[in-house]
Amino acid sequence: MNLNDDFSLRIVARAADAVWTPSPLPGVERRMLDRVGDEVARATSLVRYAPGSRFDRHVHGGGEEILVLEGVFSDETGDHPAGTYLRHPPGSSHAPSSREGCLLFVKLQQFDPADTRSVRIDTRSAPWRRGLVPGLEVMPLHSHDGVDTALVRWAPKTRFNPHTHPGGEEILVLDGVFNDEGGAYAAGTWLRSPRWSRHTPYTGPEGALIYVKVGHLGAA
Repeated sequence: MNLNDDFSLRIVARAADAVWTPSPLPGVERRMLDRVGDEVARATSLVRYAPGSRFDRHVHGGGEEILVLEGVFSDETGDHPAGTYLRHPPGSSHAPSSREGCLLFVKLQQFDPADTRSVRIDTRSAPWRRGLVPGLEVMPLHSHDGVDTALVRWAPKTRFNPHTHPGGEEILVLDGVFNDEGGAYAAGTWLRSPRWSRHTPYTGPEGALIYVKVGHLGAA
């Protein structure tokens, strides 16, 4: 199946409109955000594990990126609580599970083949850097060949400069409310903006915490 596979379009997927679909494994559901392919696909999803559920061992031919949003996600490398950022490079494999249940943000089959480094970051304790404007803090998560991934923390009533994303931008709002000229985006909203898109983001009294990836949308 293909979903939101025209990467020249701006996509806004709000939590209130979420549709959860079962995976092939009992107790594991997915909220599909974009997808190109069938069960093995280039995909961006939220994945929800019921308590005690597990997924069969599988290989990530194109890599897997995970941000644990709720609960504890586990595999052979250990237990990964909420706030853990993981990267499993192309060719890696694991048999994931969750004793208490968990919610994940997952990107599949989107690695550069030369990006072979495994990553595990506990964002609850990793340092923040000062952003480009007052009220903005950035936690870099990964960078490779022009593609950058980070968490960005916005203090209330922070406004960023107008700017353009030559390689596109993807955002998952983790907390608070994120805003730009297109509207207000509450926690759980996923946005994908195409190459050369431009905006002036800001926050209101709530502030916001967002996951951001830039530079990855290719020449489409």
